[in-house]
Amino acid sequence: MLQIFSLFMVGTIAGFMNVLAGGGSSLTLPALILLGLDGATANGTNRIAIVIQNIFAIGGFQQNNKNEFGDSLKFSLFTLPGAIIGALVAVNLQDAWFKRILSLVIVFVIISMFLPRPRHAGAKTSKKLWLYLALFGVGFYGGFIQVGVGFILMATLFHLAQFDLVRVNVYKVFIVLIYTLPALAVFIASGNVNFIWGLILAAGNGLGGWLGAHVTIRKGEKVIRMVLIAALLFMSAKMLNWF
Repeated sequence: MLQIFSLFMVGTIAGFMNVLAGGGSSLTLPALILLGLDGATANGTNRIAIVIQNIFAIGGFQQNNKNEFGDSLKFSLFTLPGAIIGALVAVNLQDAWFKRILSLVIVFVIISMFLPRPRHAGAKTSKKLWLYLALFGVGFYGGFIQVGVGFILMATLFHLAQFDLVRVNVYKVFIVLIYTLPALAVFIASGNVNFIWGLILAAGNGLGGWLGAHVTIRKGEKVIRMVLIAALLFMSAKMLNWF
């Protein structure tokens, strides 16, 4: 019972973090590994919680009349090929490479969030091309490892699509939901999913995702930016083994 309650609470915190900023999987993956799952199975099991979390987050945004279903679906289609390829690679994921990649991602995102968005950065067609290529890369990374993908996706939509952070989060939860479905299917097909732990974690993530969506709407961009910076600093400290 203690394990079930602890995993539910970790899921709630992670779901809240993921919707407002990202990095929630940096909590859930170690928690699943502590329960005895190997890295690949923890990576796959975590996808169940991601799917449920984003369904609840979309519901939370919908309750506040915030939805971008048309454009979100269009953006999602560009992430799907990358997500499938990334998930196929992830079944043989090595922990050393995981840490190297994640460390580089954290450094990039911390820097990018403080850079000013360009107002006139070339032709509209050129910007769209870079956006679509970036979305493919987001899909690959999300299918591959998931941890920290929220930061990458937020930076992509913030800089290339030039959306404010509230709108970014509305797009983010829908896009992550769509590309996670085929990635989860790959993990299930390879036998790398524990459904019992996944559903317990998903219950917590769903609650956290719903709460995160409401906080996003009511508190706005300032709170999102604060949570984002705190989450990035937390992940950086964790990767440097400061705790």
